Parts: sequence; C-alpha cells; structure tokens
Amino acid sequence: MKWVPFAFFLCCFSVLFSQRIRVGIYRDQPIKRITLANHKGNYLMFLDTLPLDTIKQFDFLDVHWQNGRILVKKGTLEIGLFEKLLLVPADYENAIELAPTSPSLKARRYEDEFEISSGSSGLTIVNIAEMNNYLAGVVESEGGGGKHLEYYKAQAVMSRTYALKYMGKHKKEGFDLCDRTHCQAYFSMLKNTPLIDSAVKHTQYHVLLDKKKQFIDCYFHANCGGQLAEPQHVWNSKIEYLSTFRDTFCTYSKQATWQKSIPMEEWKNALINQFHFPTTDSTLLHAMYFFDQPYRKAFYLHPTLGIPLRDLRDKFNLKSTFFSVYPENDQVVLTGKGFGHGVGMCQEGAMKMAKQGFSYMQILTFYFPGAQLNKPYLSRYFQQSTGKL
Repeated sequence: MKWVPFAFFLCCFSVLFSQRIRVGIYRDQPIKRITLANHKGNYLMFLDTLPLDTIKQFDFLDVHWQNGRILVKKGTLEIGLFEKLLLVPADYENAIELAPTSPSLKARRYEDEFEISSGSSGLTIVNIAEMNNYLAGVVESEGGGGKHLEYYKAQAVMSRTYALKYMGKHKKEGFDLCDRTHCQAYFSMLKNTPLIDSAVKHTQYHVLLDKKKQFIDCYFHANCGGQLAEPQHVWNSKIEYLSTFRDTFCTYSKQATWQKSIPMEEWKNALINQFHFPTTDSTLLHAMYFFDQPYRKAFYLHPTLGIPLRDLRDKFNLKSTFFSVYPENDQVVLTGKGFGHGVGMCQEGAMKMAKQGFSYMQILTFYFPGAQLNKPYLSRYFQQSTGKL
C-alpha cells in the first residue's frame, strides 16, 4: 500500500480540519454599496475588531464604500466609518442575504462568517465558509439540481481537490478563492438540492492525486460530443493523467450536437485576414469551405496551415472545436458536437453514468484514467500513525 508523504498531509491538515475557506464574492465588478439582511440565526457584529452589536433575524445593514473606508448603517441608524466589518454567527444555523445596490445585482445567500473591507475600487466582500458548506454551494452552482447522488459525489471530489490545490490563489486580495468560474462558481449557499449535502459529507477528505501524490487539475465541461479532447490541443501542454478517448455516455444528451451558419464572406475574410489562409492556390481557396472532423483534430484542414480550431472557436463564439464545415448557398454551415473545451470530466456523460448505476469512483476513474482517488487519505494516515493498520 502506498502512502502520501507526511509533508503533503501536514499542508492539507490545517485546511481540512479547520474547515474554513475565505471566498471573495461578487468579484465580477466593483461593489460600492451593499445591503446585508440576516436571513437565519443571529450574528455578532465586530467593527474594527470591536464587538458592537447583535444582528438578529430580519435586521439589516447598509454598507457603503466611501473614500477608502466603509460607512456602516444598521437599519436607518448610521454607526460610522470603519476599516472592516466582521459578522460572526452566534447560532448553529445561520445565513445572510447580500444584495448589492451600487451596482444593483441579484441578491445571494451564504452561510457562516462575513468580512467586508475597503478595496482599491470598492468593497472587498469575503464569505469565510465552512469547507463543506462552500463545496455544497459550488456543486449546486456548477452542476445544478435534479441529478443522481453518484454524480454529485464525483463533482464534490473534484471541487474539493480544486479548492485544496489552489488555496490562496487570491491571497494578495485578502481571500483564498473567488466566486467566479475561473476559480469555481459559487453563486449561493446550498438552497434547493439536499442530496448534494449528502454527497459532500459522504466523500469527505476524498481527493484526486497524480503519480507524484499532488492534487490534479479537475477540468470539466458540459459535453464532449462523444470524444474527450487532448489537453495539448487546448492549452499547448500535455497532462499525464488526461488523454483523448471515446465517450458514448453523452452522445444523446441535450448538448451533444449543435449547428451554426456564418456568412460565407465573413468566414472567408476571417480565414484570410486573421488566420493568413493562402490565396495563391485556387483549389485550396475552394477547400476552405469544406472540413470534415469525424474525430477530434487540432487544426483546420491541415496542420501546415497553422489555424488552431480553438482560435476559430474563440473568433466565432462556437460551442466547441469539434465541428465540420460545408457550404450552403451564401453561408458556411458548421455542424458541431459538444459544449466546452472537452478536457477532463464530461458532465452530461457523468450524469448518464450515474443514472446507469456507475459509482462516483468509477466515474472519476473513467474520466481521469491517470489519476488516483485517495479515500479518505487523512483518516488512513492517522490510523497508520497510531498503529491501527
């Protein structure tokens, strides 16, 4: 039996057993003003580290960014200007509803602690969340409701692995991860899918590791179109635990195919002006409207032309790089497969596997064939260290 190195356990121990993570929320644009309404439980309010009041259910705070400090009001009562606001739960179950008013954005609810301070261009809003609460919110934000338990377990393991691998990614900004998709989508506390809470707790401490016992990158996408993509076709670098292979689980799902028509002149001009398609050969010019991709390729028509399919996807806002092309009247028609970059776990394929009776371990092994699922690696370590194994 192989054991993860001791140093590896130590670096994860404090995170997992403290079970707290600092998540920057509403990071898409600067927030100048926000209302915080106590949705559930009671909170203790600290302003510049001093305990000032208890925020009871249905109380609300108005926090306004003002000249590099924060103006805090409780209801209509102005409390004053401060450097930092901290809300700490006084009860076991608690939640705050946050509603930005400048700019006006959709309200969200989160559990656990909150810290608000002044950033360079607005408020820095941080949810200091219990790890399991954070993961439950992420899985619901990324995977939606109404899915099978085993799918949620697979997504929970991936989300936990990502959180541990990139902990401290936004350290300079005052938090560990943010709520945007370039970290992990975290648009709310768990609201509508209690099954996700079971999935997170069932897989507690389970992570995916590479051969060097390091956390892997848990890439995923909506639908691969029947074939996973080579990582180097997307990011110009190989990943040892990922490769291309056929996936028949997603081929009949809702995002398995797509079609888009583009004016022929627009297609031609883009290929010539932006991608330097050669114009001296009339035969080759005619061929620019015909492209068959029965299996995933990296380049349009031929590698010698140097036109990456990923660049065409970006240029024409396509759902994937897995498409074929043919002319029709004054249009070029793109018939495509899949939705997303195609690397890692295909979400719709994983959902189908779960419905067909595959376990979350089988799902993860299928989509990350070169990775190792350690379950649960920390508890095994402590059993070994006390002589129980």
